[in-house]
Amino acid sequence: MSSNPSPGVTTAFLFPGQGGFDGEALRRAKERHPQIGRVFERLDTVTEELYGSRVSEVLFGERKADLRDLLDNDPWASQVAIYGAGLAAYEILAAQGVAPDVLAGHSLGEITALVAAGAFSVEDGVRIVAQRVAVIERQGGVDGRMVALAASAERTRKLLELVDEPLLAVATENHDEQTVVSGPAGILDRVVAIAGQLDVGAIEIDTPFPFHTPALAPAAPEFAAYVRKLDQRPLNRPVYSPILQRYYEPGDDLAELLAEHFTRPVRFAAAVRHLRETGAEVFVEAGGRAALSKLVAKVTDGSAVRSLPTLAVTGGRLALDGTLDALREAGLAAPERGGLAELLAPSVPADVFAAYWSERGHMVLELVRTELDAFRKSAEGGGAEPGPEPAAAVEPQPAAEAAPAPAPEAPAAPASGSRPEGYGRDQLFEELRTLYAEALEYPEDVFEDEVQLEAELGVDSVKQVELLSRVSSRYGLPPRESGFRLATYNTMGKITDFVLQQLNDHGAHTPASATG
Repeated sequence: MSSNPSPGVTTAFLFPGQGGFDGEALRRAKERHPQIGRVFERLDTVTEELYGSRVSEVLFGERKADLRDLLDNDPWASQVAIYGAGLAAYEILAAQGVAPDVLAGHSLGEITALVAAGAFSVEDGVRIVAQRVAVIERQGGVDGRMVALAASAERTRKLLELVDEPLLAVATENHDEQTVVSGPAGILDRVVAIAGQLDVGAIEIDTPFPFHTPALAPAAPEFAAYVRKLDQRPLNRPVYSPILQRYYEPGDDLAELLAEHFTRPVRFAAAVRHLRETGAEVFVEAGGRAALSKLVAKVTDGSAVRSLPTLAVTGGRLALDGTLDALREAGLAAPERGGLAELLAPSVPADVFAAYWSERGHMVLELVRTELDAFRKSAEGGGAEPGPEPAAAVEPQPAAEAAPAPAPEAPAAPASGSRPEGYGRDQLFEELRTLYAEALEYPEDVFEDEVQLEAELGVDSVKQVELLSRVSSRYGLPPRESGFRLATYNTMGKITDFVLQQLNDHGAHTPASATG
């Protein structure tokens, strides 16, 4: 498959790096999600081989270690725990029918993203993470650390120029007001002191070594040689690299590129902006502590982006619960068994229903929302009429057999294929413009051919889905294909072309009135 996603990226999974582990959240989630136990059982086979210790016993046994404990006593386990938590969160989300359009990782999290996308086995992922630590230790270790400064990358670089130390480096650019510096401990003390004089806040990062610094250059060749011996496989999902600032490609030498991570900076804010510009609307942090979800909120402040944590405890509650609720509401995750799923398909296995919902759940929700809206309007007018049979949404049929019935408020339409002669794009554009203008209470003249519905008119994705569902019912369009991406049809002109193509391809009807 191509490494770059098709137009209309909607959902991005993010995997955290240093500091991205919450032991309490992981243990709470393990009680309800068997995927965590299964993932860590696989990790145990490797940690027992490498360290003579099962990482799951460290995390879930009597000790119940958290990140600070791991950093002080078992640095290797801190890295494996971050990696394992990210994979476990990914498996939980996948089991709930959530299908990301793109994966991305922050530093260590980039290894997790590549494993999740199938580039390496879960076990080899542990070996890569462990080797990352081992080669640094074999180089004599690095007496250094990482510090987050409350300053932009540009201001931070100017601050580092005052110190003039070649082993100091900007390690990560998290957002416009936070930049992480990496380097020797003694020199960083001077950096923190200068920052304090300038009223720039500084926070220590929980990490066993400084990463993304020239000081690690001697360790990179040995690491690359080790990874090159492992079995590298094709990606089954696109992976975007905040370090490379591009998608991984099929011909990439992953061993060499992962070795470059030792010294190259993580430009996380730029990566989030790129994904946002290409259509990402939902960012899900697959891992612990809710660090990346907070960074995304900072980077995308003022936009309609959803930023959702998973394995973190917020307000005394496991964040994963609220995130799954939000994803179900958006049609991006399967409904809970025992609820809507049990009602719709009681005899269907959970994994089959999750796969179905991942592919077609958005169509079910679109139809329900449209019908509820029509029912409410009809009830307010004095009498509710039944909509089409809901089974059509649960078990979609081929387009020629199962075009949705018109919405209740639409007037009677000609039979399929009876489009009036001369009915073309201009007329269709005017009808759609009138429909959108009335629904949104906007003047019709704002809906020009190239106007951006969300970026320029502020029409959020939920409202766009609702309007497109009305259009589908009005014109008798067939169910949209599973590869359909709302972000691809972000202007009035593109929506018009899409509807016209559907009318031409499927012989759907045209309504007797554009505004009925």
